[in-house]
Amino acid sequence: MAQALIVGGNRGIGLELCRQMASRGDRVIATCRRSSAELEALPEVDVHTGIDVTSSEPVARLAARIGRQQLDLLVLVAGILKRVELERFDADLVREHFEVNALGVLSTTVALLPCLKEGGRIGLLTSRMGSIADNTSGGSYAYRMSKAALNMAGRSLALDLRPHGIAVAILHPGWVRTEMTGGSGNIDAATAARGLIERLDELTIDTTGAFLHQNGETLPW
Repeated sequence: MAQALIVGGNRGIGLELCRQMASRGDRVIATCRRSSAELEALPEVDVHTGIDVTSSEPVARLAARIGRQQLDLLVLVAGILKRVELERFDADLVREHFEVNALGVLSTTVALLPCLKEGGRIGLLTSRMGSIADNTSGGSYAYRMSKAALNMAGRSLALDLRPHGIAVAILHPGWVRTEMTGGSGNIDAATAARGLIERLDELTIDTTGAFLHQNGETLPW
């Protein structure tokens, strides 16, 4: 039985991760800015609201409450997706994506590192839209750029944390039908969560730093 913290657990993929991990007996802590009826319906999940990855003080308080070396697994799901195309370019929206998807996620990870046990694991939920090699359609500037930055952060974390025995997975969930995607996609959140949990379960220090699809496929950078 592992103790896991899911950052961004109130809806979509994060909610499904909480549900499935709790149902198999893991001790699950979920954070979010605002809770949801679906998350509150999981009484076995310890919910912490008011946690915004762009705000350092609530995250620091959370880390203090959890305590040092308490977590086996840290999964960062929080993120935003808003369309930014050439025809409607908005630099402020691009900055917002970097603040949340890249800098916010990295800052939150760093703040919570003391809570991880030796041999702990980190999962960063990214997207193959952050792959430069895989970009064959263009557009989506804010989301693509922020996820490419997150991928680079994840790779650096994997290298820097390897001597401490902490493994990092950089994970693409697939094209998932959630509120974030407007209900479009080819799999549901439950399917995505099952694949992500499989990848996290098999993560070791020998496989740290890989960019993986939830189905196990290695993705190009």
